[in-house]
Amino acid sequence: MTRFSFDLKATDGKARTGVIHTQRGDIRTPAFMPVGTAGTVKAMMPESVAATGADILLGNTYHLMLRPTAERVANMGGLHKFMNWDKPILTDSGGFQVMSLADLRKLNEDGVTFRSHVDGSKHYLTPERSMEIQKLLGSDIVMCFDECPALPADEKRVAESMRLSMRWAQRSRDAFGDRPGHALFGIQQGGVTEELRAESAEALQKIGFDGYAVGGLAVGEGQEAMFGVLEYAPDQLPADKPRYLMGVGKPDDIVGAVKRGIDMMDCVLPSRSGRTGQAWTRRGQVNIKNARHQDDPRPLDENCSCPACRNYSRAYLHHVFRAGEMISGMLLTWHNLHYYQEIMQGMRDAIAEQRFDAWEADFHAQRADGDIERL
Repeated sequence: MTRFSFDLKATDGKARTGVIHTQRGDIRTPAFMPVGTAGTVKAMMPESVAATGADILLGNTYHLMLRPTAERVANMGGLHKFMNWDKPILTDSGGFQVMSLADLRKLNEDGVTFRSHVDGSKHYLTPERSMEIQKLLGSDIVMCFDECPALPADEKRVAESMRLSMRWAQRSRDAFGDRPGHALFGIQQGGVTEELRAESAEALQKIGFDGYAVGGLAVGEGQEAMFGVLEYAPDQLPADKPRYLMGVGKPDDIVGAVKRGIDMMDCVLPSRSGRTGQAWTRRGQVNIKNARHQDDPRPLDENCSCPACRNYSRAYLHHVFRAGEMISGMLLTWHNLHYYQEIMQGMRDAIAEQRFDAWEADFHAQRADGDIERL
């Protein structure tokens, strides 16, 4: 069995490229993980997600524990078999969704009691139960159970929350045990305060994890504040382990995060945008529902090799979106995920060849040009 490990191949400034080795295959970093919330990346077949260049998917503990239940997934052979995805899967701990989605939640030292947003049923989630659920799902990378306060929040609240998360991190580690081939990541908290982030990073390293996440960002603080934290937070974490920025983001967020030393990211944005008529291209965002596209025979992006750009016009994409046809979300999601993976490959190559700054300048320059002229 392949043990979980991380090889750092090259750096350019703080930007890093490498490979995470898992029992289900290698993950090239920097890596973008499409979000497969309930055992599916919405509007995509698993083989189509793989075709975009994704090495790993993210699954949501909270959603899967409520429906169909972790026990049911385990009885079906685990999440990989259940959803027909044979590459690595990372599962989040459920903490963020409990805070953001659940009704009537009640937090104490032991864990969180909450009511399901699906049917109102009552549930209790603790670090130990989160580890058990993620084990039942069979995920390759397991996340610690943590508490994530929405920002802005006062520093006292952020400090209390961070210290609770560190106690939960120890309990998560203890409950995870020794599982060869599977990895457990700790999550750094501390809001936008450097001293609290440092305290959190030190606590996590004392416990010892296979990788480390920068948590508690992309929760309403804005890009400037997020980048401010990323100027120092990745440097507080071990250089020989993967660093994962949770829940990010837009293309320029991703590039800015990699520039500051991040190796892994996930976000629902490319798939959610695809279903609402938004395409991300190298020239910025295109809103396919706009009337300017209705007679346009050109592709979304003539330099893109995804099926939406290879085989369909803007006029067709506009039409199927307006008509409410399912193929609209399928094609735009495929395009968006393809473009995100293209960004990751571009950064991996640029870092390996020590030309990241030039690549980044070109990335921003193309986006500044804006969409192609209307016909």
